[in-house]
Amino acid sequence: MTELFFRHLNPDWNAEPTAPDVELTVEGDTVELSFPLNPWAYDAREGEMATLRFGGCSRWRWDATNDHAWFAGDGRYSNQAPKWGEFYEVIGDGRAVDDWEVLSPDSPNSRHFLFYFRDETIEVVARDWSLTRKMPDVG
Repeated sequence: MTELFFRHLNPDWNAEPTAPDVELTVEGDTVELSFPLNPWAYDAREGEMATLRFGGCSRWRWDATNDHAWFAGDGRYSNQAPKWGEFYEVIGDGRAVDDWEVLSPDSPNSRHFLFYFRDETIEVVARDWSLTRKMPDVG
């Protein structure tokens, strides 16, 4: 097995841990993940939403591995990733599974992203990512 490195990408924000309600949308080669931010451990307001946008996405996968499975050693990276509940870039060849939703061939500059939410694990292979934050409209 190839040795993998996990670059931590969310040191000052994270998904709300008790009910993340993750939404995934695909439009062309863009994948977006929307979820509530954690206001208790990070600089976020209660109800504030985040959208992770992955541009130049070639593939993505949604896995039902939750925190219980990960700590039991059943997750894909449970014995390799440093910590549950975080957002990482996976460096090394960790893409060898068959259950991806493929949008296009990977490009030479594709990067592999991994986010552990409370009840699921989401992986995206894309050129880059960005985060936007927004308070929901009241009214």
